[in-house]
Amino acid sequence: MSFTYLYKNFDCLLDSYKPVCESDVLSITEVLTGGSGTVAEPFVYKITVANKSENDWKGIVLAECSYACADPQFYLPAFMYGTNRGDVPTDGARPCPKISDDTNHYRSPLWRVRADHLSHPVAIVYDNNKMYAISGFPYVYKGAEYFHAGYSFERQHDGDAYTAKLGYSLGYENYPWLFIDSGHVVKDEAGEKNCVTIGANDEICFELYVYDITSDKATDINRLIEQVYYKYHDVYEPYKSEEIKRTVKDISTAIADNAWLEDINFYSLFVFDREEDKYRILGSFSWTNGLSIAVPMLMSAVRTGNTKAKEQALTCIDHIIKTCINKKSGLPYDAYSDNGKWSTRGWWYNGLKTGGHSGYIIGQGLYYILKAYEFMSKEENAVYDDYIAFVRPLVDKLIVTTNGDNEFPYILSEETGAGLVYDSFGGSWIMAAITYYMYLTNDKTYLPKIKEIEQSYYDRYVSKVICYGGPLDISKGVDSEGILAYIRAVRYIHALTGEVVYLKHLKDAIEYELTFKFCYNTNVVVPPLSNTGWKSCGGSVTSVVNPHIHPMSSTVVDEMIYYVNNVPEDIYIKDRINDVLCWGCQTYNHYDKEYDYGKLGWMSERFCYSEGLLTERYSDGSIASTWFALMPWAGSSIIEGMTGEFMGDIWK
Repeated sequence: MSFTYLYKNFDCLLDSYKPVCESDVLSITEVLTGGSGTVAEPFVYKITVANKSENDWKGIVLAECSYACADPQFYLPAFMYGTNRGDVPTDGARPCPKISDDTNHYRSPLWRVRADHLSHPVAIVYDNNKMYAISGFPYVYKGAEYFHAGYSFERQHDGDAYTAKLGYSLGYENYPWLFIDSGHVVKDEAGEKNCVTIGANDEICFELYVYDITSDKATDINRLIEQVYYKYHDVYEPYKSEEIKRTVKDISTAIADNAWLEDINFYSLFVFDREEDKYRILGSFSWTNGLSIAVPMLMSAVRTGNTKAKEQALTCIDHIIKTCINKKSGLPYDAYSDNGKWSTRGWWYNGLKTGGHSGYIIGQGLYYILKAYEFMSKEENAVYDDYIAFVRPLVDKLIVTTNGDNEFPYILSEETGAGLVYDSFGGSWIMAAITYYMYLTNDKTYLPKIKEIEQSYYDRYVSKVICYGGPLDISKGVDSEGILAYIRAVRYIHALTGEVVYLKHLKDAIEYELTFKFCYNTNVVVPPLSNTGWKSCGGSVTSVVNPHIHPMSSTVVDEMIYYVNNVPEDIYIKDRINDVLCWGCQTYNHYDKEYDYGKLGWMSERFCYSEGLLTERYSDGSIASTWFALMPWAGSSIIEGMTGEFMGDIWK
């Protein structure tokens, strides 16, 4: 292995990179200090970039490696998975980085990105039975000052094969585009803010870790990411029971006091701290409203003894069950309008290529109804038979909607309930609901079929570390949400069967989600996050399309604990659980306007860890790093993870 060193100086940033060896100003010293290239012992290179001139030097310095590959798949955690589906049609798709042999429709064979876009500082290329990687910290420090680093990766055609390149840079570019969000994609020409400055006759040193691994499966990247996690992890103290209790009380009280709309028996999706236009309801059966709020609120109300919140949650669940069914299709409607009408035309509708019921939303809603049933049965000895009665016929109806690939539908017909669109991971929520139903009722009629379906999802998505088609607003982009359904389903398949293979699948699924979860704290410079001590470690990026942290992954704490209860020697997952819980305890208002808006307990869904999704504005027009609104589904994700079955000892 050898590096090629290239540079651009500040005066010529629009030019192509030049070899450092041709520079009259810069020199590079490279020392291999140890390692053998394995996961446990990577090659360690100490690299020194020296400025030989009498003047400051500004620019970008790139260290790059090249590899001969047959079919390179790139993995830069939370940014690139495989090719980010760059090999499929993009018509109607939400823009996001994709690898392709040409440069159009937000595709490119070459990408460069600021390093703190990545949840773990590592760039990986997997190719059949080989894995190569470069890892270096997102910030390069010189005394108290720091500079941003960058990562680059490229796929070049080389006859019938490819050359894959991985690079790490002092300074950075966002090339060929910077994705603020799917509606704001800009050419981000490198300027002074992107550059590293090396003083006259001075130097900057940094370390790179290089991996050259024999591997026969893509999931081996998780072992590499585990090593990177421990190398760069910003450690939390062990979570404290009193902090968990405080967080649940603060958030659930805020939702009950500020987001409940008694006239329609529902919660508002947005609550603003203003008198006019205070509520933006945007109701739904589940996902961003409805049952995804009501059931965690019910759990927290029971845990904290909040009678008002409990009555609200039960009212919402009861109202949904009694009113949501579409008589034509026999399925629950997806969306609930401000005037109390059900339909399939939710806020996401115009982003779909085919209208109809969502398998994601239906499956998730049924899962939450079952969760309410189990929780109330165990915690209050209260049996809600109508919850099971609601779910039972839908289980029978949905089990026959799979296609020849053994997938549940992404979209189902509003007229007949038949599957219309597949090729997505979102339908795995239906698998989760049916499996959970079997677990609760001990009716294993559909278990053989569910096992076939689970294997198909594992083979097609999880084993390749590329899961797409979860949330409806990202046009089947690669995401971290859909896997949360699969994680739940596999937990209950294992509980039903005791078969060890499902613990292996559960671990692979959890570790896929962990690729989106930050292992370190980014240097946020945009308020309010920059002013609150907010930490990115333990928070998960929603998708490669929407580059922000949101809290949905906090909902699977129970499943993570279930896994480590069965595999107690897995310290890595235990440490990750601690990150999730500690992140949740610090990411909401601990007092009025801590995040420059709202009251105690208010929390939005958006946390901008880097340059992505910086679209919210203060009243003076300056950018903000969070949304200024209480978003109950977001807070409910936190409290769900903190009030589940395996967190019960905290509440005794």
